[in-house]
Amino acid sequence: MIVLEWLFLTIAPCDAAEPWQLGSQDAATPMMQGIIDLHHDIFFFLILILVFVSRILVRALWHFQKEKNPIPQRIVHGTTIEILRTIFPSIIPMFIAIPSFALLYSMDEVVVNPAITIKAIGHQWYRTYEYSDYNSSDEQSLTFDSYTIPEDDLELGQLRLLEVDNRVVVPAKSHLRIIVTSADVLHSWAVPSSGVKCDAVPGRLNQTSISVQREGVYYGQCSEICGTNHAFMPIVVEAVPRKDYGSRVSNQLIPQTGEA
Repeated sequence: MIVLEWLFLTIAPCDAAEPWQLGSQDAATPMMQGIIDLHHDIFFFLILILVFVSRILVRALWHFQKEKNPIPQRIVHGTTIEILRTIFPSIIPMFIAIPSFALLYSMDEVVVNPAITIKAIGHQWYRTYEYSDYNSSDEQSLTFDSYTIPEDDLELGQLRLLEVDNRVVVPAKSHLRIIVTSADVLHSWAVPSSGVKCDAVPGRLNQTSISVQREGVYYGQCSEICGTNHAFMPIVVEAVPRKDYGSRVSNQLIPQTGEA
């Protein structure tokens, strides 16, 4: 049973925080995959530096002690070693900077023709989502509020402080544009699996783009301290197949607009 549980946890995607989790959540977008790859590349250099410095330190402690060298050598300069210890540390940041700058600029890239545009408005302490691509004749967009589900109302299998009553439904394998703003104080729209963390500033529209590559349910939270109930502003993004997206929007979101 333990082996099966271990295999399930290893194979199943990790799209929400887990107890004792050390690494990042599984990537759902190329952006997050790039972040994870960059982390692994930098960690490789860190391991090399750790091994090199540890070897020098251990060697110095082993050889340069009073019992082995009662009369120390008086060496004050070493031209070769000083040149090497200056050049090599300057080369390593160059290898790190090239992929990091490429990733940074790709994260700021704006999608010209997104499949859908979603506006996320932060409130104290809930969120309002607008699907501006589905404007009606009276220019009222498809809008709904998303509140966290209280702990007493959670069903079996739902995650505490991460479940909401209305999820953001998006089509998988499509370019999405997320416009983030706030109606009162600073908030943040952050979903780790998608590699997105966009601040919501009152009176300002911030924009980010994502492309969810697989179906699933992705969880996030507000990442800016916004008041007493800051911990009760989760985000749930559900990516569904394109063929099911239209029906999901019609069945789940349009009736809520009618109630409003």
